[in-house]
Amino acid sequence: MAASAPRVMDKPRPPKPASSGVVVPRPLVWHQRLAAVFIYLVVRAVSLTIRYEWRDEAGLLQRDRHQPVIFCTWHNRLALCLEVYHLYVRRIERQPRMAAMVSASKDGGLLARILEHYQVQPVRGSTSRRGRQALLELTTWAQRGYDLAITPDGPRGPCYIVQDGVTSLAQLTGLPIVPVIYELVWKVRLGSWDRFQIPLPFTKCRLRAAAPVHVPREATDSEREQIRSRIEELLKSITVD
Repeated sequence: MAASAPRVMDKPRPPKPASSGVVVPRPLVWHQRLAAVFIYLVVRAVSLTIRYEWRDEAGLLQRDRHQPVIFCTWHNRLALCLEVYHLYVRRIERQPRMAAMVSASKDGGLLARILEHYQVQPVRGSTSRRGRQALLELTTWAQRGYDLAITPDGPRGPCYIVQDGVTSLAQLTGLPIVPVIYELVWKVRLGSWDRFQIPLPFTKCRLRAAAPVHVPREATDSEREQIRSRIEELLKSITVD
């Protein structure tokens, strides 16, 4: 009887390297970069035809221009928010110095590239992806004297409901939150979750800002919730659809 062949033992598989937990957004491909340039140029062209009217209820144009703030506006006002910011920095005679939170999704990559054309530093993250990393990066930009920007109801909504990210950011940085809204006379409203607003050429854009809101560094969870609710009420009080 023939002897059976010796059994070859399977080699143990090397262990998988531990994940660092760091989420790196994918870079844009060439046609996405081209789309970002096209959108930037279209927004710039439309903006040149718009009549802007600033209602400075928050005293932004009189404040110390060396003190950065956290601007927050609804997600459906993104179309002109960068044009509005450049209008603002021109009024206070300062170079644009802003870092803005942008979703880590594929669509967020397109917006991030548009921000770069406006000389705004994009920081990728949201409540569902890369949120903690984004808050830490924004804190670093704040320490360099940059204004910060966030859409408190984005990137998935619900529309006109402020999430916790803006209060956490204010508590980390010590910067005041300034709710800012613009109202368009002529616009197209999309059927998306945020009812995104697209300005039409030669419209009038009325800008409004509420009084700054501060979040104490030692604020408790219940105090942060009260402040979050207050920010939501302020934004809704100056929102005209």
